[in-house]
Amino acid sequence: MKPYIYITRKLPEAVIEVMKQKYEVKMWEHEDISVPKEVLYAEAEKADALLTMVSDQIDEQILTAGNRLKVVANLAVGFDNIDVKKASIKGVAICNTPDVLTDTTADLTFGLLMAAARRIVEAAEYVKEGKWKSWSPLLLAGQDIHHKTIGIVGMGKIGETVAKRATGFDMNILYHNRTRKPDMEQRIGAKYVSFEELVEKSDFIVCLTPLTQETRNLFTREVFRGMKQSAIFINASRGPVIDEQALYDALTTGEIAGAGLDVFEKEPINRDHPLLSLPNVVALPHIGSSSVETRTAMMKLCIENIMAVLEGKVPKTLVNKDWKPIVKA
Repeated sequence: MKPYIYITRKLPEAVIEVMKQKYEVKMWEHEDISVPKEVLYAEAEKADALLTMVSDQIDEQILTAGNRLKVVANLAVGFDNIDVKKASIKGVAICNTPDVLTDTTADLTFGLLMAAARRIVEAAEYVKEGKWKSWSPLLLAGQDIHHKTIGIVGMGKIGETVAKRATGFDMNILYHNRTRKPDMEQRIGAKYVSFEELVEKSDFIVCLTPLTQETRNLFTREVFRGMKQSAIFINASRGPVIDEQALYDALTTGEIAGAGLDVFEKEPINRDHPLLSLPNVVALPHIGSSSVETRTAMMKLCIENIMAVLEGKVPKTLVNKDWKPIVKA
């Protein structure tokens, strides 16, 4: 019997054709609706491999649904939606898609910074709504980006790439990270500082840290109070790293000037989400890596990883380094 692969979102047929030639493949037939938990569980009971989205919760229940599951390939860099420890115990390889999306996500992150600073979305809507009656010296005046200080929290590969883009704007670059990176500091000209100093001195605070127990609710009301009143906060990592109510309060009381958000605590958000009511918030639907080229490359990497495991090989981008395959029925 051919190995069975289940994909939790509709992907282009041309991309998955390589798997269909060797395996039985089934997809959830929706592009913009998450697979229900009960459907995912039923598919996991019989699957040898799962190709999942960051919105899918791959918990102990899913990982133990059947005894055939060998690999979960997550279409994302982050894997906070997966119980990695349980996967290792069960002999399930967990794979992600690093590197291929670094530049694309950095582009979006810096674009979000620019949009928030220069009020680009607000200005575009101003024109579309017919409000533009004449030229005015301070009409929708935003903030300069060049020669300002950017503070990057989470200096991984995406953080480094955002920092490289900041050099083109002659920005002063501060960063805070779990580990210091002297080589990067010398190469890019970034300066390592404490979290508190970064918050205090930065004109733009860019959050790119992964979601962990240590970073959950990292940005509290107290942290926002420590920022400049002119500061703009950008989050392109994971929603739960910030206290959304604290951010809303900081924005409405003038403690900070604006925010650009590609992620939220619970996704997707409804149109009545409090942050969407604020003109100084640019909100995007978690599209950090969403270019045709990059998302296609991510899909192909997931497929490579799945096929490697099913063929008895080590996958290209293994998350749980302690993984050991277990012979399953």
